[in-house]
Amino acid sequence: MSKDNIILKAEGVSKQYRLGLVGTGTLSDDLKRWWYLIRGKEDPFLKIGESNDRSKKGGSNYVWALQDINFEVQRGEVLGIIGKNGAGKSTLLKILSKVTLPTIGEIKTKGRIASLLEVGTGFHPEMTGRENIYLNGAILGMTKAEIKSKEAEIIAFSGCEGYIDTPVKRYSSGMRVRLAFAVAAHLEPDILVVDEVLAVGDAEFQKKAIGKMQDISKGDGRTVLFVSHNMAAIQDLCTRAILLSNGEVKFDGKVDEVVNKYLSSNSVTKSKINFNTENNIDSVKIKSISIFNSKNKNTSQLKSGEKFTFEIELDVKRTVRNPIFSLRLSDLQNVNIVTWRSNDFVVSPLDNNIYKDFTIKLSVGSLYLLNGIYDISMGFADGKEVLDMKIKQAQIEVLADKPNLKYHIITKEKSSNSLIFSNADWIINQ
Repeated sequence: MSKDNIILKAEGVSKQYRLGLVGTGTLSDDLKRWWYLIRGKEDPFLKIGESNDRSKKGGSNYVWALQDINFEVQRGEVLGIIGKNGAGKSTLLKILSKVTLPTIGEIKTKGRIASLLEVGTGFHPEMTGRENIYLNGAILGMTKAEIKSKEAEIIAFSGCEGYIDTPVKRYSSGMRVRLAFAVAAHLEPDILVVDEVLAVGDAEFQKKAIGKMQDISKGDGRTVLFVSHNMAAIQDLCTRAILLSNGEVKFDGKVDEVVNKYLSSNSVTKSKINFNTENNIDSVKIKSISIFNSKNKNTSQLKSGEKFTFEIELDVKRTVRNPIFSLRLSDLQNVNIVTWRSNDFVVSPLDNNIYKDFTIKLSVGSLYLLNGIYDISMGFADGKEVLDMKIKQAQIEVLADKPNLKYHIITKEKSSNSLIFSNADWIINQ
């Protein structure tokens, strides 16, 4: 990175909180800190505390919400910050926005920062929408004339014209987000910080907001820090991403690589999964699924393009007059890739009036999925009556491979974010 082009830099940023009813410490803790400070010694509480794992109860009253965060952001870059709930994303954005201070470390920035961290942040509820536009502009250091020149554009973008002279306390949460984002995006900050708050808006506004952030970064050369659990939005908008886990940076790099690491972090693929059918008294249940590769080996790791087989056992406790089975593959971003249904056939491969346990073998060949983890969903029905469904309770891992001798090994990194590799005959006429 060019040092002259760096607009934001985090150096050794850590944030410690005290757990329990009192979040900022006790009088005895404050006195102890003061005594160490006047003696020129390090804060004694920096040596204690546990990592930020919300799922486990620790033995300390102190927790590190963030630990030793280091990164740089260039002007015009769109940085996505992703991670599980409680990973430290919002704490980091509050520190970057100077809403709170780090316990240790330093944030260096150049220019104005506009933040959209929570619904209605920075808005005075008793003031009208129009008055809040001027209030936020003044906080950003803009003159009244500068704000006035942007006023009509902000109001039009927000879609809140009918309520612009109504106190903000009467706005819905979605309307407050619309106006807050319009203000933050149009008052020309050098750095725009946006938390998950956009999820409150409707689909039309989310698309509009992402388009505006793209214009801000690409057209105006301003910087955007974006936190979201919507991985599609992260991939569409961001030029780089950081993965946070338990208050630490686990990965910093290309968006697709970081997203894949995040989505696959909890993925555990198994070659056979047995489902509970103990209470199946008078219905039909999917009993198990097994996966076999082209060598008939029971495995959940498959090479792209090789023939593989799903073997599904069903536990039948009633007559099924019109059986229908379906199996779907989807990626970890909930994009459905392919579905196989028995009722797609003119003559179904399943017999009518099934009344005993049976097994389905579904063999697939030449499906060139790109490398990664894929979810398996299954359903079984009697006509329109759904009898059992297993949604994303099984997974396969596809390994990169060569379709044939004409091609290199095909991976996601070489395929422009596609999901499937498709072979085609190329004819060049000159």
